[in-house]
Amino acid sequence: MSHHLDSELARQDPRLDISDAYVFRGTMGTAFVVDVNPVSGPGGFHPEGGYELKIDTDGDAVENITYRFTFGETGSDGRQAWHLSRIDGDAATDPLAGGEPLLDGTTDPTGGDPTAIATGDGIRAWVGTAADPFWIEGTVVTAVRTAIAEGRPVRLEDFDPADATNIFAGTDVNAIVLEIADTVMPAPLIGFWAATVLPTDAGGRRQINRCAQPLVNTLFALEDAERDVDFNATQPREDRERYGDVVVRDTTAVVTAMGTIPDPKAHAEALRDTLFPDVLWYEVGTEAHFATARRNGRGLTTNTPEVMFELVLGTPVSLGLDATAAGPCRPEFPYVPKPTTKPA
Repeated sequence: MSHHLDSELARQDPRLDISDAYVFRGTMGTAFVVDVNPVSGPGGFHPEGGYELKIDTDGDAVENITYRFTFGETGSDGRQAWHLSRIDGDAATDPLAGGEPLLDGTTDPTGGDPTAIATGDGIRAWVGTAADPFWIEGTVVTAVRTAIAEGRPVRLEDFDPADATNIFAGTDVNAIVLEIADTVMPAPLIGFWAATVLPTDAGGRRQINRCAQPLVNTLFALEDAERDVDFNATQPREDRERYGDVVVRDTTAVVTAMGTIPDPKAHAEALRDTLFPDVLWYEVGTEAHFATARRNGRGLTTNTPEVMFELVLGTPVSLGLDATAAGPCRPEFPYVPKPTTKPA
């Protein structure tokens, strides 16, 4: 899985669980996609939560702009009213800060209602149900995770690629799609991640989940309740200091065991610096490219698990699947694939 149900709080309420984040060139400008509530979870979006798209414009892994979506209660027709605001500057890091109202709309549980698209000055948004565009093979990801955790080679001797199946086939997510014209983007190079927040009993707001690059928390088990480590509650700017040693230790061990890299420690340190801070960097106006040698945003149809496996292990590991495992994405806004299931 990418970031599907990757924390205890997310498992308690999947509406706040971010399964994936994407940023790529759209037909009008820069497109941001945030998928939540994976595995076709019920309930739409949490009416008390905040769904935040974070944009760093100066390369320090601290957000300079936050686009925040909030939602109303689910109606009898399965739809929810949503509101989008923008928070700038120092206030962008404050989950309690108010913002400039931008757009209002209604969710599209059918995944095919063109009237659900809301537009403003150089901006448009769509929120609704979509098929999960992420795909992965369960046997392979389990073998890779186990190898990293135990510091041993990946064991796939009994895996037949002809039997490969996408564990998320036939499942849906709730998708937030925001597209911003190039003339409105404040910097030529941006960092992007997504977060969900929820009010606390004390009157504050707690970060429940965050997501940028795929599989980081999954492969390295950075979420550790026994050690009171909550990866999803921390910020990207803290990643290298908090989690860098874990990545270096585990990567050095698995690469040494596999014998794929002449200098495992140097490879592990380079990987740490690639993964942290956990942000998707993107050059505005260019095509997204997510590969081992170069990463520029993340498109909806990239085989990201294989990229991440090779980044960590120093050798390719095949899923036996390709983009057809997830179904076709739309060439036009809102880009995400239509849902696999019909609304109740």
